[in-house]
Amino acid sequence: MALKINLYKNHDENSRYFGKVYGRVENADPIGIKELAQHMADHNTPYSKGVIAGILTDMASCIKELMLQGQPVKLADLAIFKASVTSKPAISVEKFSLQENIKNVRLLAQATGTVSRKQLTNDAMLEYTSLAQRIKNGEVELSDTKGEYLSRTAGNDGPSGNDEP
Repeated sequence: MALKINLYKNHDENSRYFGKVYGRVENADPIGIKELAQHMADHNTPYSKGVIAGILTDMASCIKELMLQGQPVKLADLAIFKASVTSKPAISVEKFSLQENIKNVRLLAQATGTVSRKQLTNDAMLEYTSLAQRIKNGEVELSDTKGEYLSRTAGNDGPSGNDEP
């Protein structure tokens, strides 16, 4: 199975990369713990889908609990999970307030081992989405309007939405 790459154009007029074309992964809908548990159970494990789902559910809960205590959690060959905050500046130490200056708490996940950037890049198989392939073949062009593509096929030369033309 390969990562499907779609093409998009930078529409930020304030960017020095305005109008440039980039590749972006076309992700499928996310799967949940039940689907992940089934996938894992299908790999000839002696554990049932239910046991795996329970373990994964507890794991997610425990990782959150530990992160909120300031304890990073490392899952080898996956990631180090830790909490971080987004903070607004204060004009002085005296004016800094946890309630006013901490905007939110967020999850950081830093890839480790076989999921490191270098290893993922080495392991990935890439291919264009069908839309990107049509763009590459000149059947469709990226529009200057965000989220639109222009079809070059007979009978349809107007803009289309985000879906494939």
